Amino acid sequence: MVRLRPFLLAIAWGLAGVLAAQSHLAEGFTGLPGGATVAVMPLDVELYAVTAGGVLEPRAEWTAKAVANLKEALRLRGAGQGGRFVPAPPGDGELLAELNHLHAAVARAIDLHHFGTWKLPSKAGKLDWSLGEEVAEIRRQTSADYALFLYLRDSYATGGRVATMVLYAALGVGVGGGAQVGYASLVDLKTGRILWFNEMVKATGDVRELEPAKTTLGHLLKAFPG
Repeated sequence: MVRLRPFLLAIAWGLAGVLAAQSHLAEGFTGLPGGATVAVMPLDVELYAVTAGGVLEPRAEWTAKAVANLKEALRLRGAGQGGRFVPAPPGDGELLAELNHLHAAVARAIDLHHFGTWKLPSKAGKLDWSLGEEVAEIRRQTSADYALFLYLRDSYATGGRVATMVLYAALGVGVGGGAQVGYASLVDLKTGRILWFNEMVKATGDVRELEPAKTTLGHLLKAFPG
């Protein structure tokens, strides 16, 4: 029995790795089928400056640069071996905005109740979430099979905030600066079911420049099932 312990531990660690990987996928889904089309929803991106007092101030110019860089990063990346990316239809802006708003709320719930500490017993540890049947309209307008939702909030410390951080550090108190928080979801446009989900929290990165934006997109789409 003693000799078997390392072997059993290796199996246990291996199973833990498999389960961790599967937690990003809905039950029964393994990846995009060949020839699948993925409609990329309008990027839900906002950038902020962190003031000396820790207030987040929206910066429209920064956000515009970030959106342009992330779009280019997506174009360069492509959907992968399993399919191709196409833009969501721009016509019904109200519908797209509502779906993005819904996705943001559901993504935060998944982060809290699936990956976080407040597990929901009814989910039994499964990625079992949906955006509802409203997403079928995207399928009707694009003939896409799936939709990719990307959510990103990024903030950058101002000079005043940096000074505050230095001051508090001298007193032995940690004060945060900027951070990146993002979610990515692959949604079945027939059912609204979220088939794959990934969350990202980083203390570094700058999507106002193309190369760092490509890195951030890589983190958001880590293990994308394409």
